[in-house]
Amino acid sequence: MWWNTWLKNLWHPTSPDRPRPLDPETTQDLDSLPSIATASGSTRMRFGVVSDKGKVREQNEDNYYVPIRSNGGDEGGGGGGGTSSGGLNGRADSPGEGERPHGPEGLFLVADGMGGQLSGEVASRMAVELIPRDLANRLGRQPDADEHAVQRAVREAIAQANEEILVRSNLETGLANMGTTIVLALFHNERVFVAGIGDSRAYRLREGRLEQLTKDHSLAKALEEAGTIRPEEVSSHKFNHVLYLYLGSRDAREGPEEVRVLDIRPGDQYLLASDGLTGVVNDALIVEVLQACPDPQRAAQTLVNRALENNSKDNITCVVIHTD
Repeated sequence: MWWNTWLKNLWHPTSPDRPRPLDPETTQDLDSLPSIATASGSTRMRFGVVSDKGKVREQNEDNYYVPIRSNGGDEGGGGGGGTSSGGLNGRADSPGEGERPHGPEGLFLVADGMGGQLSGEVASRMAVELIPRDLANRLGRQPDADEHAVQRAVREAIAQANEEILVRSNLETGLANMGTTIVLALFHNERVFVAGIGDSRAYRLREGRLEQLTKDHSLAKALEEAGTIRPEEVSSHKFNHVLYLYLGSRDAREGPEEVRVLDIRPGDQYLLASDGLTGVVNDALIVEVLQACPDPQRAAQTLVNRALENNSKDNITCVVIHTD
């Protein structure tokens, strides 16, 4: 039960003040990214991604995966915060260098590690390596999968990553209690599949209306849903950063509670972000930036800048996706 995790987290909270070792890289900023096609081939997307360790942290424990096609047509992935699983990072000393997860063509993922020291970075890097590879394998075996089969594949790939993170955290003393949030969007067969565990979020901006597509799995949010506190109290509540569900917890062994299936329209904008952004940049400002920046890379960088200006105390990662 999630209450068991709550009690555990009271002793190991996902506090924004956990110590982190020095990382020489601060920001992963890509000046230009290509449009890519979804697996169906008819919906095209442009996207931008930025990951910044912020002003307080000594290391970036966020990681991300985005699809990218090189000049030679090779498909790769990317690790954020200076650590990489593939083609989007610029560090040669990355712990994951040489490992290139080949995920589905329309997959985007953000992971926010937790656990202190290096363990949070390890957990988030495992997520961005394991989930794309596993999901590609599952969908590759069923190219004509219907929506329910894709939902099941997403759920099972995340559940498997959770199991592997749990096993490693139990085997290696220095990685005990490590975990990570994840949020993903998979554009596949004219639909987008959205899932999240933890408090990293997915949003969609459509015709001027911003909608949060994922649910925060924090104890404060659970108290709000139970009617114990008011919605306006959540952001400042002492349990707002205490998660009852995250990758690396036994309560996540079945994968995400929900995999949403949404239609795709030209002109939609999607945002995947860690709570270093969403915790300090409100919905109105997100809408303002997305509407003002037709280039998704500029939008991603502007949102990170706003988070820094608003004194975010955490790592900040965001992916902005435009559908054409």
